[in-house]
Amino acid sequence: MIRQTTNTLLMIEPVAFNYNEQTASNNHFQKNDPVEPDKIQEMALSEFRNMVGILKEKDVNLYVVQDTLEPHTPDSIFPNNWISFHSDGRIAVYPMFAENRRLERRSDILNQMVKDKFVILDIADYTASEAENKFLEGTGSMVFDRENRVAYAAISKRTDAELFFRFCREFNFRPVSFHAHQTVNGERKPIYHTNVMMCIGTKFAVVCLDAIDDLDERKQVLESLTFTEKEVIEISEDQMHQFAGNMLQVEDNAGKHLLLMSQAAYDSLSSDQTDKLLKHVEIVSIPIPTIEKYGGGSVRCMIAEVFIPRNV
Repeated sequence: MIRQTTNTLLMIEPVAFNYNEQTASNNHFQKNDPVEPDKIQEMALSEFRNMVGILKEKDVNLYVVQDTLEPHTPDSIFPNNWISFHSDGRIAVYPMFAENRRLERRSDILNQMVKDKFVILDIADYTASEAENKFLEGTGSMVFDRENRVAYAAISKRTDAELFFRFCREFNFRPVSFHAHQTVNGERKPIYHTNVMMCIGTKFAVVCLDAIDDLDERKQVLESLTFTEKEVIEISEDQMHQFAGNMLQVEDNAGKHLLLMSQAAYDSLSSDQTDKLLKHVEIVSIPIPTIEKYGGGSVRCMIAEVFIPRNV
């Protein structure tokens, strides 16, 4: 039986986290100010290690790898964009929009995982599409309903429709594609990643339907979520901007369901929304303001879920 959640998470400890100019053109969640890079790294590292400590206290298995100073990869803290792990022993490696993010892909991590008895049976490598300026940034671009074999994707410069459909064919997902927007300085701009506006849990879905301007596409998404028996918990665009869509359901080692989110996301939720979530999960909120501000991503982006088997 294919599970929606895992108790094993890959995380990359940053050594030179910073605002990435190459991603800022279409990541409208990023913000910058004249703070020394070393100070930004120091604050981000503190937030990262605090998150690791919280997850260990919650009895979640972590596979933490330290980044390297060379090559310089300011966004390496977000590994979910370059790799995904699947329960049949396959992994997928993805084409990335920003050239300096392509350097995050590290075969040494996979080699070490194999030495640590993780089973990798096959690698689906989509990175050749970068030569055609076609991108698909992992579980940033796609939000999986693994149990029901549905993949949701907001098409954008970082999420190519053709590549999305190809992935779904090869990994046996039913594709649900749409377009999502946010208001930036009075203009509607495409949302860079699907996982900032929706989260799929075992029994629920958190989604910013207001971001889907096309009413037919909005209906299609809602019908798919309803058909798969998810309790739909809507968030507003303002809540989305506080990363309330960037959540991830995981398990602890006893099988208890946890919903990970940032403190900013949690603080934006209404009591009615939290009550609905608490019917299904324990909420774990983690403060990462530096990472959110300069990186334009949140807790979910910092995690690559590990579903491949492990021979213990």
